[in-house]
Amino acid sequence: MISEWVVNVSGGGDVRAGGGLLPAGPDSPPATPLDGSVRDGARDMRAHTRDSLSSRVGFSCGGVGEVCMARETLKDTFREQVCLLKLVYIKVTVRDSVYIQPYGITGSFSSTHNHRYDINCTAIYELDPVEIGKALRIKRKAIVDVDDDSTVSLTSDCQTFLKARGYNEAPVSAAERSFPLAYSLVVHKNAPMVERILHAIYAPHNIYCIHYDQKSSPAFIKAITNLARCTPNVFIASKLESVEYAHISRLNADLNCLSDLLRSEVNWKYVINLCGQDFPLKSNFELVLELKQLNGSNMLESSRPSGLKKQRFSFQHQLKNVPFEYRRMPVKTTVLKDAPPHGIEMFIGSAYFVLSQDFVNYISSSQVAKDFLAWSADTYSPDEHFWATLVRVPGVPGHIPRSKADVTDLRSKTRLVKWNYLEGNLYPACTGIHMRSVCIYGAAELRWLLNYGHWFANKFDPKVDPILIKCLEEKLMEKRQNVQT
Repeated sequence: MISEWVVNVSGGGDVRAGGGLLPAGPDSPPATPLDGSVRDGARDMRAHTRDSLSSRVGFSCGGVGEVCMARETLKDTFREQVCLLKLVYIKVTVRDSVYIQPYGITGSFSSTHNHRYDINCTAIYELDPVEIGKALRIKRKAIVDVDDDSTVSLTSDCQTFLKARGYNEAPVSAAERSFPLAYSLVVHKNAPMVERILHAIYAPHNIYCIHYDQKSSPAFIKAITNLARCTPNVFIASKLESVEYAHISRLNADLNCLSDLLRSEVNWKYVINLCGQDFPLKSNFELVLELKQLNGSNMLESSRPSGLKKQRFSFQHQLKNVPFEYRRMPVKTTVLKDAPPHGIEMFIGSAYFVLSQDFVNYISSSQVAKDFLAWSADTYSPDEHFWATLVRVPGVPGHIPRSKADVTDLRSKTRLVKWNYLEGNLYPACTGIHMRSVCIYGAAELRWLLNYGHWFANKFDPKVDPILIKCLEEKLMEKRQNVQT
């Protein structure tokens, strides 16, 4: 009678020894109760392992706790299958893959945080070559990420979820409580990453609006809906857009959240918009201290456009199907547009902003803003000129005079982005990978990110470098724990 079995998994679920299950012998490691990391990995890979076994030895057995045994003899190629309904301990060895556990070091502020990857984040911050080397080796492995369905399950029980993630344990100072912030999150995929962003910026006295794309998957929508249901100060935008790349729908998504936030009972001081690949570089306490120094002014990019950028709003654009990544996007026509209404002088920037409530209130009721929004509907990426232009209009709260110098992405603290054509000159080289000329950061940039002075950065992807996001979470939590309440 076989009482113990060890399933050895490598390379994302391939089963060693010809796909068979190896009986534990005198040289086999003892089967022991699973710790959290192994147990979670086992759950996600159980179905994959069973499918792999089935494809290799020609059988399948269903059900949790079943032990499937296949005996294969070379002499007569006889195969015998036995399925034993018996609960056993399973030891999973992941050799060529890394399992991303979003609820590991960030589980609770009061708990001891253990890195799934055996990485010392302080050493990463200090650019220790041994620790950086570990991070690089991990990055080269196959990354097994948590999916939207897992986030749905994790948020199905709100009380357990909030306790496990420590949403209500973050220390909050009196200065923070007297200076609440609002957030507009426009997202469309990767619910685990959205939850990590929300967790990193969360404070119980702030207010958060999430706009998800109408085209998002049902699992993603359910996960985001669960997040809003579990947290009383998080809500879904009352009006949702089907967002297309570089289209007015992207700007409308933020405007929908801003409209809802103005109607909230929270008297927020500033609103910040984020996307699903952003991450904070400051704690809420640090951010409040810096925002107070703005004295009602706004923080965003606003520069004079080049001749090439002027084409984005000098010609009409039509939303069309395109044969590449985005499938649909605004395409320039030969039809010239009329001049902007009300004699507005055009400026360009990015889609991201930090705006005072006074400015948002003004824009929501201003006929100039409404006419400018309508004029921008058939331009390319209007979110990259709408805010940058309106903040220069004389008389708007916290306006930037038109005579002032350009506010570039390096001067505006809203978003720290690395462009590949500026690396080596304005900032060090990307240690992650590039996507459309933008760096997806790597762990070796942790120190640079935290010390540069910006409030948020873009882009991050746990499948590119899970270590960096883990270490950012840890460093931000350390800062929050030191807040004097």
